[in-house]
Amino acid sequence: MTIELRNVTKRVGANLHIKETSLTLETGHFNVLLGETGSGKTSLIKLMAGLDPLASGQILMDGQDISKLNTQKRNISLVHQFFINYPHMTVFENIASPLKVAGMAKSEIQGRVEEAADILQLRPMLHRRPHELSGGQQQRTALARAIAKESRAVFLDEPLANLDYKLREELRDQLPELFAGRGAVVVYATSEPEEALLLGGMTALMHDGHVTQFGPTAEIYRKPANVISADVFSDPPINIGQITKQGTEAKLGDLIRWQLEGEAATLPDGPYTVAIRPNRVLPRRSESANVRLIGRVLVTELSGSESSAHFSFGNDNWVSLSAGVFPFRVGEEHEFFMEPAHCHYFGSDGNRVA
Repeated sequence: MTIELRNVTKRVGANLHIKETSLTLETGHFNVLLGETGSGKTSLIKLMAGLDPLASGQILMDGQDISKLNTQKRNISLVHQFFINYPHMTVFENIASPLKVAGMAKSEIQGRVEEAADILQLRPMLHRRPHELSGGQQQRTALARAIAKESRAVFLDEPLANLDYKLREELRDQLPELFAGRGAVVVYATSEPEEALLLGGMTALMHDGHVTQFGPTAEIYRKPANVISADVFSDPPINIGQITKQGTEAKLGDLIRWQLEGEAATLPDGPYTVAIRPNRVLPRRSESANVRLIGRVLVTELSGSESSAHFSFGNDNWVSLSAGVFPFRVGEEHEFFMEPAHCHYFGSDGNRVA
């Protein structure tokens, strides 16, 4: 089973909301759409689900053009971040609703609902109504409905966004297993890079209505194709600076220098953009973190066992993210140390060169 987008676009009034996009999504793994709010993830899902019309292009399922088919004829399931269940129906009836609409026999409906309820640990709640459920149970009901329907495609639009942390972790771990072996194309939209990495599979990075890169999740995290992709796949935002390469040395600002290795060392001399993720800029020197930066702390945050500091040096504002608790003081200068082996280098056109 495949979903193929061929040069699809979407307009909202006079604005091109989804720029020309071609993409092939397959079964056997999660297909993640990763991008910040407003990047076009939900718009792309709505096009694939038949909820919004195409301005141009085609959408194919297993080679069949479904561009003009309505949602009901596409045999898809859609789970939103909001708990969309019918309030007047029991959990059983909510899960069974698309099966009844399809005219399925009662005995088969019973079997499918009970199987989905068992998978999502909902059997004790089958006779309750949505207002009697917790948020996690309501979202499990929506997921069970998608599983019971046995759709050709399942679209999960930030389905865990409104759950508390513990429930999110629990359901996120379960999701790949829930849909494994069901033969459906599973598309999962998220704004969190960490979530994309945890789900694995294939990821399409989205920015300003188009896909900037698509491929195996771990691979595009390690090797972003361009500056925009590097930024999309980083939270906090990736640190970006302008360097000059001379020989095998990189120079950032007037005082910061380091030796280049591998592909970077063979680049022609001249200006380049360097990018490095915040977790590779640390508040203590180590064998790998050995390029010293002096920055004035602008903002500091403590989240669980991690410390982050936004700091300025020269004309750049960067972020450090590290394990442990560090006594950063806003307004004061602090030493930070960069791991040069984890730098990404881009040319004047913004594309990766090393």
